[in-house]
Amino acid sequence: MSTNQIRANSILPAVREDIELHTADGLRLVGELARPLDRDPVATLVCLHPLPTHGGMMDSHVFRKAAWRLPALAGIAVLRFNTRGTSSVRGTSEGAFDGAVGEKYDVAAAIEFAEFAELPNIWLLGWSFGTDLTLMHGLDPAVAGAILLSPPLRFSDKSDLIKWQASGKPVTAIVPEFDDYLRPPEAYERFAGLAEVVPVDGGKHLWVGDAETVLDEVVKRVAPGVPVPLPRTWDGPMENGDMNAYADRTVAAFADVPVPGPLSGSPDSAPRPRE
Repeated sequence: MSTNQIRANSILPAVREDIELHTADGLRLVGELARPLDRDPVATLVCLHPLPTHGGMMDSHVFRKAAWRLPALAGIAVLRFNTRGTSSVRGTSEGAFDGAVGEKYDVAAAIEFAEFAELPNIWLLGWSFGTDLTLMHGLDPAVAGAILLSPPLRFSDKSDLIKWQASGKPVTAIVPEFDDYLRPPEAYERFAGLAEVVPVDGGKHLWVGDAETVLDEVVKRVAPGVPVPLPRTWDGPMENGDMNAYADRTVAAFADVPVPGPLSGSPDSAPRPRE
């Protein structure tokens, strides 16, 4: 069998199923669970996506690549879903964007689903707005720890970090050198004594071109027994995803959606809501 380079659209073997989450306030959310094909998962990622009013969704590219690769390469189950009011190729979740308030029910529904599915070693993987949801609403007894990609700390604040620290659960912030909101020097200050900070040289908020680096850092923490860097080639069956399916799911596609704050061209320009 030939060896193939793993590319952006490569889909490695896994058991993939469309799922629905049901929130305590009565909404139906759409999602997908991808599990290893031939073994029990060693860990589980529950993915919380970037700001939906700026194009964030369950198919945002790092999460899509996690679901397409990690079950096969690392034995990790990946649960992705659209928060309330969010659309992707998978469909649209009921409800409307609620500025990190009502989304607490979405986070709880995802964790509950993972629990009832008896998925092991549940970690939250938040990206941008999803890091705020992680810090504000993800501290649950069933959760082993949290990983934050490009955390803007716009909706969440130090009190949320202090609660995580008090829990003893590990928190890692993976911070791009050229982030739009929080760069490594400030991240070291904001997270000092509260979380691990991993700077990524040359990285930007959207992680374009750096997905492999991000996934390696994630796997190091949720499945430390898996060797990294992960393989960049695959000696088995491999499908190709339709990248055109995502062409209209970019930030530009959401330009006509009302945005809670000034549109700066990045996925998290909304201010922290007032209490």
